[in-house]
Amino acid sequence: MRILYVEDEKFLAEAVIHLLKKNKIAVDWAEDGEMGLELALKPNYDVIVLDIMLPKMSGLEILSTIRGRGVKTPVIMLSALNEVEDKIKGLEQGADDYLAKPFKTAELIARINALVRRPPLVEKTEMACGDLVLDLDNRTINGESLTDKEAEILKMLMKASGQTVSKTQILAHVWGAEAEFDENYVEVYMSYLRKKLKQLGTGAEIKTVRGLGYRLVNV
Repeated sequence: MRILYVEDEKFLAEAVIHLLKKNKIAVDWAEDGEMGLELALKPNYDVIVLDIMLPKMSGLEILSTIRGRGVKTPVIMLSALNEVEDKIKGLEQGADDYLAKPFKTAELIARINALVRRPPLVEKTEMACGDLVLDLDNRTINGESLTDKEAEILKMLMKASGQTVSKTQILAHVWGAEAEFDENYVEVYMSYLRKKLKQLGTGAEIKTVRGLGYRLVNV
């Protein structure tokens, strides 16, 4: 499991991150709103833990932006204010849960686990990108069979909407606790996927962005 934690209080963040990692939860930390938004738009996280009061951009602004762009990642809002108005605003803009500061990390972990276990209200069984149709139930791309990891990689690339996805992001999301694998392992799977796309005669292609990662494009 990997979460994004957006919090500008350094000492609080370090303490919470330490305990999350002890519970085998991988964490990416953003210390301001702009960095938080950049990371929240990436298809890498099981849960986003988002403080409301942040420099550069508020947590509510981040939440509104990502929901407006179709990001469905569950979000837990944090606020030191503990006011009903903040809770209502967060929930209205698409937050899944709300936790008032100060909080016990054990409670945060319990809420994260509850969101990860909870089935999404609406789960798409198909994704489309150009002339590609990914069937998530049957693990096929335009009818061609995929392994579970191939399907997850394609899902990441398609959700990224033409943006570059790094090898590290793919390893963390697709392999999770097994992410100690060398990044060359990702290259092997990209080779498999490229062969399948070529066999399909599709107009889509997986491009290597040197030094950065991979991008799915329509040619």
